[in-house]
Amino acid sequence: MGESKRKKEAKESEKFIFEKENYKFMIIGLAVIAIGFILMAGGGSDDPNVFNPEIFSWRRIRLAPTVILIGFAIEVYAILLKPKSAK
Repeated sequence: MGESKRKKEAKESEKFIFEKENYKFMIIGLAVIAIGFILMAGGGSDDPNVFNPEIFSWRRIRLAPTVILIGFAIEVYAILLKPKSAK
């Protein structure tokens, strides 16, 4: 009787913290964050003496940080998502 209890406890300890759905949302969140950083890239000038106003474009100032924050919100949701098997 004691042996089966140990096997059951060992089997329960092998479970992952998150389930497949959590990892799916984590990957989606990381992809959204990466897209935000890609949107933020560029806009520099090849010549340091010439100013390029494209660095202050709407895409880099408003859109990219918003997309990154949405990605972080998806990550928080993925972490806090309760597993369906927990009853």
